[in-house]
Amino acid sequence: MASLLTNAAAMTALQTLSLTNKKLGVTQNRIATGERVSEASDNAAYWSISVGMKNQSNLLGVVKDSIGFGSAILDAAYTGIHEAIELTKEIHQRYLAREQDGVDTAAIDNEIAELKLAIEEIAQAANFEGQNLLASAANGGGNVTIVTGYIKGDGTAGTTQVLTLTLDHFDLEAETAAMTDADTTEMTLYALREAASELGAKKIRLETQLAFTSKLIDAIDRGVGQLVDADMNAESAKLSALQVQQQLGIQALSIANSNSQNILALFRS
Repeated sequence: MASLLTNAAAMTALQTLSLTNKKLGVTQNRIATGERVSEASDNAAYWSISVGMKNQSNLLGVVKDSIGFGSAILDAAYTGIHEAIELTKEIHQRYLAREQDGVDTAAIDNEIAELKLAIEEIAQAANFEGQNLLASAANGGGNVTIVTGYIKGDGTAGTTQVLTLTLDHFDLEAETAAMTDADTTEMTLYALREAASELGAKKIRLETQLAFTSKLIDAIDRGVGQLVDADMNAESAKLSALQVQQQLGIQALSIANSNSQNILALFRS
């Protein structure tokens, strides 16, 4: 039955075209953003998970930066204490030589004093952005605490854990001042060796933690990608198909709307 009041064919064609346009909009958004889940309305469960994981990845990025900062501080201190050990060996030798009769003790004392000054300068220079593990407290030395890890909580109070590591201060200036003879210099040398060993162990720990954190960030980012990233090959093929459907829908709607004109032709003489 042909009707002027109700054009069923046009209504069907319009509904089909509207649905095609909606699908086309979704596909175009996925291509533009690179994500198949870019907001909660796309997939509430996956979107919620991705938001949490992206935040965790960002926080681990902060942890990675903190570890890198701590490694730089350790490198400065480790380099300084290594040089201090070499100079302390020189001082130890001179104190021992000083015990021999007939040597110029004044000249040896001057050498020792200069070597001690060199160690003190090393202690004060082993500074990275204001953080110094070797200088005296009066010259800015002290412990340094860095963030080495973050454990995500379950959304309730007290479940989040921030892991830290304290880089212990070693007062190289005080140890240098304590060297007054061969015996005390040997004690200082032992203390320097122990401090260097501790710094070396923490250096290895930070390097390991840095490598793990980098891999963990990559793993989380891959996991987020599995949840929300769009398959660009599939979306491209879908876009082409929907564009064809859109053109056909427009043509179908045009044909359906022309039925009214065909009815008018029946009343022409």
